Amino acid sequence: MLRRSSARGFTLIEVLVALAVFGVLSLLAYMTLGQTLNNSEMLTQRMDRLQSIQRSMSFLSTEFLQAAPRPIRADLGNAPIPALQSSIASEFALQLTHGGWPNSSGVPRSTMQRTAYRIEDGELIRYYWNVLDRTVNSVPVATVILEDVDSLRFRFLQVNGDWTDQWPPLSAQGAATGAGLPRAVEIILTLTDEGELTRVIEVSP
Repeated sequence: MLRRSSARGFTLIEVLVALAVFGVLSLLAYMTLGQTLNNSEMLTQRMDRLQSIQRSMSFLSTEFLQAAPRPIRADLGNAPIPALQSSIASEFALQLTHGGWPNSSGVPRSTMQRTAYRIEDGELIRYYWNVLDRTVNSVPVATVILEDVDSLRFRFLQVNGDWTDQWPPLSAQGAATGAGLPRAVEIILTLTDEGELTRVIEVSP
């Protein structure tokens, strides 16, 4: 006598429902993965941006901390340029002489360095020269250290306790060495995405 088997397969409707559920779960998993990857990319970009900002502030802060009262000779040998120079009318937003230039290779040169900063097409560019007293053949080395920059300004604390927006201050214009160095400097960096950032640095006496 033949017995009818109680086992049976899935019906077409059950298979379609299972495929539909699997498809929905796969779509949700894909969307979650995509969002995770996007968040990771945004976080990486954010970290890179913050590191660039920190590096730029570190360059400026370190050079102010190591500022040296050493004027330099102009390209054409005219009146000397002050050790620290910053004004709206200047070629650069900032020029300064600072120490602490490492010389691991032992090349016969000064451990002081002349650097300058200015903004070009929204990029903050740092320049440095291999010599202090330049000639017309002295070509600076330029490095872009930060992008999406709106402005870079400075305020300088004078010996008398007053702040000025340029250095040397107007009272010292015409002096061969300017007014030496300020007591402190306020760095005001304005960025497209971060707004205005400030930092006050004490200048070495």
